[in-house]
Amino acid sequence: MPIQTNPTADLRRAVSCRSNQTLRSLEGLSIGDAFGELFFWNTATDSTQLPPGPWPWTDDTHMALSVVEVLFEHGCIEQDALARAFAERFKQDPHRGYAAGAAALLVRLEEGEDWRDAAPALFVGGSYGNGGAMRAAPIGGFFAGEPEAAALQAMAAAAVTHAHIEGQAGAAAVAAGAAIAASPDPPVGAEFIDACLPFVPQSLTLETLRRAARLPSTDIEAAVHNLGNGQRVSAQDTVPYCIWCAAHHLDDYKAALWATSAGRGDCDTTCAIVGGIVALAADHVPAAWLLKREPLPAAFQRS
Repeated sequence: MPIQTNPTADLRRAVSCRSNQTLRSLEGLSIGDAFGELFFWNTATDSTQLPPGPWPWTDDTHMALSVVEVLFEHGCIEQDALARAFAERFKQDPHRGYAAGAAALLVRLEEGEDWRDAAPALFVGGSYGNGGAMRAAPIGGFFAGEPEAAALQAMAAAAVTHAHIEGQAGAAAVAAGAAIAASPDPPVGAEFIDACLPFVPQSLTLETLRRAARLPSTDIEAAVHNLGNGQRVSAQDTVPYCIWCAAHHLDDYKAALWATSAGRGDCDTTCAIVGGIVALAADHVPAAWLLKREPLPAAFQRS
């Protein structure tokens, strides 16, 4: 007689094996989010003037909590469950800096509308904003060393709110980058960017990522000029810059965040993306920054 297995127990074991990397990425994302948000009100912020905590995190982290929750519950992105989680969290705490379009969509989901109808109707052709990308790095942590799986799951997660291919391509790039960063001895610099490219669908985001691989490693001004900095809040204006920043600071979380913030733009989102990727490769995140960041709910804290 064949041995009968318990799928629920199997799923729990699989999730347990993946949880540390997922929460590590979430930690890096949330610190980056809170750190980047400082630049919207304190333009003088530099490495000698870190404000006292707590540093509040924004919708970037708030939505990433739902992504992680669904991954832990289902072992993959279950889109209907993710839509419900997004809507419920928004209902509980709508004051996390959600953009008007995202807030309108989440209200519609909360009222029972199917995301398959609501997301494509948000804008003509659906949203190509950077919201799908901002919450994608923990998917790469969950699928550490599996960039193809991470990219496909990230596209599924993004589709719940971002029907446009650019919004999904940005999420795929971030999740693939995070999965690569979490692998043993990941490539760095241009090689890291090149390693992400096969997992990003044809899009402006992909074309701009190809340009990013050819840019010098220390010229922030050139990177912003050629790639963007999130100021347009689009995936194609945000993700290539973030991947470039992460690629050239993969072993140093603190340096990665300072370099990212130097480009200004949509700093909470760019720093959240970079933080979620680099936390998977760097030795540590700064303990002082972690203490300053507003605490995450207990279920999402690393032990």
